[in-house]
Amino acid sequence: MRIDRVEFVLSAGSARECPAADTPEIAVSGRSNVGKSSLLNVLFARKHLVKVSGTPGKTQRLNYFLVNEAFHVVDLPGYGFAKAPASAREQWGRMMQEYLRQRGQLRAILQLVDIRHEPSKEDREMVQWLVDEQMPFCLVATKSDKLAPTKRGPAARAIARTLGLDDAQPLVCSSSETGEGKAAILAWMGAVLAAPPE
Repeated sequence: MRIDRVEFVLSAGSARECPAADTPEIAVSGRSNVGKSSLLNVLFARKHLVKVSGTPGKTQRLNYFLVNEAFHVVDLPGYGFAKAPASAREQWGRMMQEYLRQRGQLRAILQLVDIRHEPSKEDREMVQWLVDEQMPFCLVATKSDKLAPTKRGPAARAIARTLGLDDAQPLVCSSSETGEGKAAILAWMGAVLAAPPE
């Protein structure tokens, strides 16, 4: 798949504020500071369309981007940022659950993990939810440039095993610095969107 056009649509504070159209959606999920915004800028080939913050937990809403006038990419709030107030974390959690459970347009998820670290409790819970709900997802191991090339594949596969995933699970090593993984992620997104909705 090739991305030719991207535009920011809106920032929703709840599922009720999301676009009403039946446009299919692919959401991007992951822990705060895992590199969601940087990955989206690489996929979109736009350096500053998605704001990259040095402050983890900055994305607090559902940010919608219309791609090729055909589907939405939804940047979900990052989870697991301990310094955020408990009330804010609870609000984000409710918003995420509402979106994930009620959004019929949601076709699949890019689930990001940091290739350098063992999956967090929140990572494990999120992946387990995806498996239980039979939600198609691609596990994206970000920041692969931080590891030697020979260590990237084994590290990503070790993370997948820790999450209880088998070899059939789509898995991509990714780097926003080098562009590694971009083609594979776009190909997966294209296949998901081409498949008939379940």
